[in-house]
Amino acid sequence: MQNHRHVYSNEDLNRLFPAAKGYRGLQKGVAPLVCEERTAARPFPYSERHLQCLWHDARLRPGALQTLDGEDVVVEHSGVWNLEAGPDFLGAALRIGPRQRRLCGDVEVHIDPSGWHAHGHDRDPRYEQVRVHVTWFPGVPDTTLFPAGAIHIALKEYVQANPYFSFESIDTTAYPYAAREEDVPCARLLRTWSPEQKISLLTAAGQERIRRKAERMALAIEERGDEQVLYEELMCAMGYKNNKLPFRHLAQRLPADMLRREAGTDAMIAYALLAGVSGLLPAQPCADWPADTRAFIRVVWDHWWKRSDAWSNRVMSRHQWRLSGVRPVNHPLRRMMAPALLLTQQDSLIAMLRGYRPNDVLAFIRQATGDLTALESSYWSHHRSMQTAATDFACTLIGEQRASAIISNVYIPFLAATGQGQLFAESLLNALPCESKNALIRQTAHTLFGRDHQTRLYDQGLLQQGLLQIFHDFCLNDRSRCGQCPLPDALRAYHG
Repeated sequence: MQNHRHVYSNEDLNRLFPAAKGYRGLQKGVAPLVCEERTAARPFPYSERHLQCLWHDARLRPGALQTLDGEDVVVEHSGVWNLEAGPDFLGAALRIGPRQRRLCGDVEVHIDPSGWHAHGHDRDPRYEQVRVHVTWFPGVPDTTLFPAGAIHIALKEYVQANPYFSFESIDTTAYPYAAREEDVPCARLLRTWSPEQKISLLTAAGQERIRRKAERMALAIEERGDEQVLYEELMCAMGYKNNKLPFRHLAQRLPADMLRREAGTDAMIAYALLAGVSGLLPAQPCADWPADTRAFIRVVWDHWWKRSDAWSNRVMSRHQWRLSGVRPVNHPLRRMMAPALLLTQQDSLIAMLRGYRPNDVLAFIRQATGDLTALESSYWSHHRSMQTAATDFACTLIGEQRASAIISNVYIPFLAATGQGQLFAESLLNALPCESKNALIRQTAHTLFGRDHQTRLYDQGLLQQGLLQIFHDFCLNDRSRCGQCPLPDALRAYHG
């Protein structure tokens, strides 16, 4: 199948998501607290917080780093994540150069080296102890603007050397953020707004969230092709919160074109490859497992052992997966069956997606939901785990709420990224199905609208996306416990 490379332009996405422009207007003047301005020449569709998580977490941070002067860097301690005003991390400790001299001080993170001056840090006494300036893009900064002895580290080259790393897999909400007051300034302001004004705000924020996802996918498509990117995003959706990263690694170790070439239309071969490369396939059936489970594992192994030598250098470690606390129906070995079935249909994933009816909004959502929830496995549709007996009733591989999440977070931004503009009548965005109301949605709604708010304010999928975008842009980045958050001033300017 032809691998399409024609993707979006910024102008295209702005036309597809017209309300998003209003939300970006809300961010004017506070952008440094949210994300840095990006140019076409230096695309980076993520936030400073992604880089902060990368620096903070030794599992994500590259082990081999150098300063811009070419000296080796060993990070002994990344610093304490600062939840107040000032540098991003306090009290870091590094070893620098061949003599391993010890450097201690604060750390400031920016996307571009120019961020130091643009954000006024060279004029702020709170940054006088910064000794490490970490950026994504390389560049020679004006050293006279920095405290004496500060070093500069650009992450891009070292991060991109890891083919399995993905910013999409960083859960920015898993890292420290400040608790909120009970009655915050933005909530007091929003109480004066009409329901229609609140819905307008969430609509704009929701469109901006999907637009940003489309922007990120488009950049990935330019590197890896549309079929592979769609496959990776679907695999991530199978991982839920705990196993998104290993599912993405699995999709990269077993790419879509190789999987289709090896398995053809045989879903069991595809499943055996996914289970084998994941490193989770049991070495042998347990004696106390049900007879049909033992038979199923033998069939999977029969397909895998014939191919295992060719794939042995790609097999993942079992330790990469988070299995403790995972509900049996969400176990990765069960979730792998859904992409195995999707990848082995006669039509490719993209052909299936583009075959839906764009001129009928409800039909589009109904057909996409139906194709995802109708996937069946002779074994996994009647088993919650390998240890339990078969159920008398069918248990779906992808439930309706997970299908809704895939439509909103994968299908819609992917179609936007690949120029399928005919799908983006405003009625489609407004008809996006609701996902399950997770903790972040409930928390942000409570923060913005108070304890006794009306849930109809966010009873559409697009409005839920808007709550999540506001949380990530403002609540997650606020270090002042709402005392100095720029959202209230931005809201006043937004509605005049």
